[in-house]
Amino acid sequence: MASVREDTSNDGDAPPAAAAVADDAHLLGFSDEILLHILSHVPSIDLILNVRRTCRKLAALCLDKSLTHTVLLQKDYEASEDKVKRLVTEIGREVQQLSMAGCYWLSGSTVEHVARCRGLVKVNLSGCHLTSLRLSKVLSALQRLRSLAIDVSPGFDASQLSGECKATLSRVRELKQTLYTPSYGVVPCCTSLEKLLLYFEILDRTREGAVLSGQLMVGQSNVPRYQHLRVFYARLAPGYINQEVVRLYLAVLSDRTPENLHAFLISVPGSFAESGATKNLLESMARNVALDALQLPKSWLNGSALLQHMKFSSPFYFSFSRCALSGGHLVRRVIDGGRDLRSLAGLNLSGCAHCLAPDSLLRKAEDDIDSGILETLVAACGNLRHLNLSAAHHHSPEGPGRHLCQLLARLCHLRSLSLPVCAVADSAPRADRAPVQPATHAVPRGFGKKVRIGVPSGPDPFSGQAGPLPSSVFWSLLKSVPFLDRLELIGSNFSSAMPRNEPAIRNSLPPCGRAQSVGDSEVAAIGQLAFLRHLTLAQLPSILTGSGLVSIGLQCQQLQSLSLAHLGTMGKVAYMPALSDMLKHCRRLKDLRLEQPYFSANAQFFQALSQCSALQRLCLVSRSGTLQPEAVLAFMARCLHVVVCHLFTGESLSTCRSLQQSLLRSFQAERPALNVVIFPLLHEGLTDVIRDVPMVHLDEVTLFKSRVAEEPPNLWW
Repeated sequence: MASVREDTSNDGDAPPAAAAVADDAHLLGFSDEILLHILSHVPSIDLILNVRRTCRKLAALCLDKSLTHTVLLQKDYEASEDKVKRLVTEIGREVQQLSMAGCYWLSGSTVEHVARCRGLVKVNLSGCHLTSLRLSKVLSALQRLRSLAIDVSPGFDASQLSGECKATLSRVRELKQTLYTPSYGVVPCCTSLEKLLLYFEILDRTREGAVLSGQLMVGQSNVPRYQHLRVFYARLAPGYINQEVVRLYLAVLSDRTPENLHAFLISVPGSFAESGATKNLLESMARNVALDALQLPKSWLNGSALLQHMKFSSPFYFSFSRCALSGGHLVRRVIDGGRDLRSLAGLNLSGCAHCLAPDSLLRKAEDDIDSGILETLVAACGNLRHLNLSAAHHHSPEGPGRHLCQLLARLCHLRSLSLPVCAVADSAPRADRAPVQPATHAVPRGFGKKVRIGVPSGPDPFSGQAGPLPSSVFWSLLKSVPFLDRLELIGSNFSSAMPRNEPAIRNSLPPCGRAQSVGDSEVAAIGQLAFLRHLTLAQLPSILTGSGLVSIGLQCQQLQSLSLAHLGTMGKVAYMPALSDMLKHCRRLKDLRLEQPYFSANAQFFQALSQCSALQRLCLVSRSGTLQPEAVLAFMARCLHVVVCHLFTGESLSTCRSLQQSLLRSFQAERPALNVVIFPLLHEGLTDVIRDVPMVHLDEVTLFKSRVAEEPPNLWW
């Protein structure tokens, strides 16, 4: 860079004024503040090992404290063992915050180099290979540490932690601990804890078939201490063992409720019976603390008057996912008749079939919502940023201004939104109403043809001309929330073929009747969200050509993750040409999850996917689907950044194994983070195969789930 600048400034043919302008227009002509902002977007390894060596000025700027203070290596799949060691050697003393979350490809000896970063205040080692002895060695050197995230795997032994390690843990105030074995982990050593996040990922059986039990923890000399706790969060994977172990953690908490507790959250799939200890805990919380965040298992809330007695200070997050919470209870016990909840940032009502309906034992899930309840909710929670209403039938009544989309349009601060497909339908289908013929807009396609993108009647949305808003209420809603970052449209009856820790599902429920009126036109409306980064579309039976997908590809240039499932008529994949056209415009797409029965992953599909130059993770789930091994190999050779290739189809076990071995043989050496899983979807051994997938990929790509308001905002960095 320096040589280019010198050549420009010494150009004898250019007049002095022109030379000065050219000199100032060069990148290095910007102020240090601007250059530091630009450099802050460069991955730390590239910054220190590459950019720093280009010229003297950048060499100095790359070592600025604002750039070396925090090092984020998660999802930096090109961070090899050698590069990480060199990075730590060069700037280890300057680093105060380090995240190596999900760096499963790094060996334990490389992770051990973290001990050289002696000034660390915050470190995230979730997903890294660490034994008890290595963890002890690392933490013994980090005397300033206040925030820690680790995994507790089988073989963990707290007795191997040194005195220096325990001294460090005694000063830790924030702990995130993922448990793969029944254990208290390092929690008993953390006597100053203010924030505790627990993720329970324990399988009921070992690989050898032995049944695990939480009773292994009973009688341990050290138990958790929670006297300073402010935040308690527990997320459980399916399985009875996880429930058994979390009860042991809660039993200690129930003895004496921390006075400063302001967030109490437990996320449990399925039922979780209430015990005497948990009842005592909840009663003590209702008497002694005022909460700002709350999430409880549905069985603890259903039929309970608990919410009526809970006190809330300035709540920022509520989750009542899967609870039998009626609209009347929501208004009386949570909103308290319309009190000011402007502090509330996240609200999860997924699976709450009656949360927008009045109290009625005769009401059916498919009946219309009570617009007055939703209006009260919107008025009270005007600053909501994350709202989840999925997994329920929210059908709007007839009448102006009463549609769910029209009321949600008042929440202009929304950044993430999850809705059932039937909720965005304009109105109930009627036999005497003629179908609306959408206007069309021609978009060139890569095969030399034109596809007609359906949009609601009205002015051309792509022309930029001012005019009346289109008649679609869904279009108007998206127009009112232009800064939406994540959007999910999920069919009320949708269930993925790949549930957690269970065999694949062979059959699925039919879509809601009102979802039949949501098609390509509504999907095209999503194209106006210029800042959209994450999109999920699942169980939209009226997708005919998929023309709306092309609109999204053209307009949503920030899109980074895309999840499509069960689009169009079951057994047909009519949207394949449109999807191919969409993908060629998705230059920033990093994650693609596609779940579609009878999908043919052929050369045409992988050729189109190859145009997504930034793609890193691919997951394809297709019951009775097929794939072409040669096309997969060619795709992996063209897309150099892809490190996750998960393909679950109807191919034979021998075909899947052969392709998986070929991919690992061809690309493992140059891509250290490569994770390939190719397996028949309906094979009985699928559960055992899935357990080997790194949690970072399993949680974010392989398994389907709603992620809007799944956790409180800013729960962890």
